Amino acid sequence: MALLLDLRAMPALREAREDAITAAGDPHDADNAIELLASLCKAGGDGLRLRILQLLRQDSLAVQEMCSLLDMRQPALSHHLKVMVGAGLVTSRREGNTIFYRRAVPGPQSVLGQLHVSLLASVDTLPFEAALQERLTGLRAEREQSSQAFFQQNADKFRAQQDLIASYEQYADTVAEALAEAPLNHHLTALEVGPGDGAFLAHLSERFGRVVALDSAEEMLARSRERAEEASLRNIEFVHGDTRHPRLAQLSADCIVVNMVLHHNPSPADILRDLAGCLAPGGVLLVTDLCRHDQDWAREACGDLWLGFEPEELGSWANSAGLAETAGIYLAQRNGFQVQVRLFGHQTSL
Repeated sequence: MALLLDLRAMPALREAREDAITAAGDPHDADNAIELLASLCKAGGDGLRLRILQLLRQDSLAVQEMCSLLDMRQPALSHHLKVMVGAGLVTSRREGNTIFYRRAVPGPQSVLGQLHVSLLASVDTLPFEAALQERLTGLRAEREQSSQAFFQQNADKFRAQQDLIASYEQYADTVAEALAEAPLNHHLTALEVGPGDGAFLAHLSERFGRVVALDSAEEMLARSRERAEEASLRNIEFVHGDTRHPRLAQLSADCIVVNMVLHHNPSPADILRDLAGCLAPGGVLLVTDLCRHDQDWAREACGDLWLGFEPEELGSWANSAGLAETAGIYLAQRNGFQVQVRLFGHQTSL
């Protein structure tokens, strides 16, 4: 049975908080504060490091990926990354034999926090080099092809592979309860991204007048359609494509559900941004995914591109997309994995 966890009790977050306290030192120590401020200024005072922050705006990247994107050798890049980690601009995580880097979330609004926020805001206004953007787009396309290929080859084994980590039954009731308690203005349209074998569509079909099921894997979409037909669900429209599909540009969804999808996607931050654009005022985006883990076997066995996400990582991407969290539930599975169920709404409507 899944257990509700206090966010503060999560080992990964507790470890991160302790590391942050150690790195920051005594906030009342003037000499230490000066050193921290100088370190941040130094880390941000380099053109290459600013480009790295540009690359990490909407993604986590491996060292090898950044070397390819920036056309530089790993020892030189590693030096810059070490400086940025030391200054608190980026943070790293190991997934198997690969280390991924992402932007660090700015701390409390002290002078240091304000400078960090201002630096990132300024970087985000800078034009993105066309050649660099082209290489980044190519990298994401390679990731996406790898993910789609896995599901095309393993559609008939979807449920068994999913059960290796977190079965649908272990989180479905929690997701349904969270949706039932969400203060929705309307129940006109719901969108589910990556419905898998269509198990959750029945719940959405009952609660909303119209449901759109979107999946980039045609084989999985066919399974969802077959299950809906068997259950005589008549208010579901099936769309083959991703979140950039033109159909979504015309959609205003009161509810968007993304169950166990983001860790299969090459750019989760882009997904959240795309979905924020088709979320109706007063609507809710419900995201269920894995918390950060180190079980590298999941890549080959389950087609995972990411080994889960830190809660603050998802929150940061959502905030960048103009969303704010309204609720969060954390579930522990018997096999040691943790699942996060997060609800987001438009910042302006909260």
